[in-house]
Amino acid sequence: MAKNASPTLIYEEGGFLAVGKPAGTLTHPINASGSEKTLVDWVLERYPEVRKVGDNPILRPGIVHRLDRETSGILIVARSQDFFDYFKGLLQTGGVKKTYRALLWGKLPESGVIDVPIGLKSGTTRRTTRGRKQKMVKSAVTEYRALAYLSHDSLSFTLAELRPRTGRTHQLRVHMAHIGHPVLGDAMYGKREAPFPVPRQMLHAETLEFALPEGKRIRLEMPIPEDFENVLALLEKS
Repeated sequence: MAKNASPTLIYEEGGFLAVGKPAGTLTHPINASGSEKTLVDWVLERYPEVRKVGDNPILRPGIVHRLDRETSGILIVARSQDFFDYFKGLLQTGGVKKTYRALLWGKLPESGVIDVPIGLKSGTTRRTTRGRKQKMVKSAVTEYRALAYLSHDSLSFTLAELRPRTGRTHQLRVHMAHIGHPVLGDAMYGKREAPFPVPRQMLHAETLEFALPEGKRIRLEMPIPEDFENVLALLEKS
């Protein structure tokens, strides 16, 4: 998916939207004077009622959770304050099941759980699992499962499914780097550049599953985009 691609509507129901965010697009403006086009701008052009929804509707109307700029995938946008509050509660109590597809450096074990707190490195926006000068340290848990082992020349990679049990900033990127398998293309937490073109960090929010207020469960999915597929096509299965 090109970095100038537009968001896409995946699903629509009375209280919310499921929107596909392309890599390279901010979820919402960083500040009130921001001029860069964001996913929020796309939503407001089509659903102006969202303008009054949320904890901070001036900057983040309807936005209950976010994705990093260079992560693609599915996001829920609330159309009403009632659904915003409901979905926020689900996120806080673990009522939303999320799966991500990731391309990682090295040969990941078949499956496992990472239960390591994450904090903010003092004086930076970088998250870390190590060091004495951490701030805002919070518990963080990630499940992982290897889907395919890939290679390029003498280098090994793993296509993996990641399931965050908690929702910390940069959690998946930090946890995978912590166990020595950083996300391919991750400029902040990765260790080195790939010897082939990688357009961005290879991380994609693939599915969301949760119960609607009336009790019906819903599962939403966004297939991996073209730019991710192109990188996979460069690699050989082993």
